[in-house]
Amino acid sequence: MMSPLFSRPVSMTRRVSFSSGHRYWLDGLSEEENRSLFGNWASRFNHGHNYVLDVTVEGHMDSTTCMILNIKRIDDLLKERVVSKFDGKSVNDEVPGFQNTVPTTENMLLHIYDLLTAGSPLPEVVRLTHIKLAETPDLAVELIHLENQMQLTLTRSYEFAASHRLHVPSLSQEENREMFGKCNNPAGHGHNYILEVTVAGEPSPRTGMIADLEALDAKVNELVVDRYDHKHLNHDVPELQGLVPTSEIVAAKIFETLDGKLPAKLQKVRLQETARNAFEVSAP
Repeated sequence: MMSPLFSRPVSMTRRVSFSSGHRYWLDGLSEEENRSLFGNWASRFNHGHNYVLDVTVEGHMDSTTCMILNIKRIDDLLKERVVSKFDGKSVNDEVPGFQNTVPTTENMLLHIYDLLTAGSPLPEVVRLTHIKLAETPDLAVELIHLENQMQLTLTRSYEFAASHRLHVPSLSQEENREMFGKCNNPAGHGHNYILEVTVAGEPSPRTGMIADLEALDAKVNELVVDRYDHKHLNHDVPELQGLVPTSEIVAAKIFETLDGKLPAKLQKVRLQETARNAFEVSAP
């Protein structure tokens, strides 16, 4: 009988990076049409990024090697099929498949998935479950391989500074201090919050994007960041009135505020309060 130690699936994530240049510009369109499609990112000239690619596989440990897969095999695959194709290259001009395809992060990730899965290079004992491509620290796209479908998401990061006090009026001062400790400070205390907003969908055939980034940023800033930044959450944010503004509640209210109002389907919000505390609220 197999030991439970070897019967549980284990996932492994390997990270590589590469530097590439690309441009958002369709030669058959006028400058006005290109700027209408790509906004501030429209340019006839390349700009570059240091991309970070995370690839996750899942499987069961081999009872002899105690590995799900030799990590060198993943490294060799990533170097041969991805890094060698993209690193130090102009994606529009030097990577096959992008001469007539906009090299958005979404399209690049889908292309990388095809490169990594063509010919089934991984053994059957593991399966590719996630690949994530970060273009910048505040923009990443992830392809999630679910049981019967693939899901493509885009995550955008924002920051705001706010203060709050954790206090339940129906409890005594002693009970509040016991429950919340320093977080019950009468004048409140502050955090530099990091908000990650994740939307899901299919890239537009025309732009190659899940969502118009300028429209997404504008809506998140309007509805959340500009309203929360440098505010006292107990007093200055109407939807939090009468609630204890824990990060759980704040994350849930942000999800509720954004749901249905973004240029793509809201999948998840993640609110990082400190380096040690983060809270997520996801769509069903």
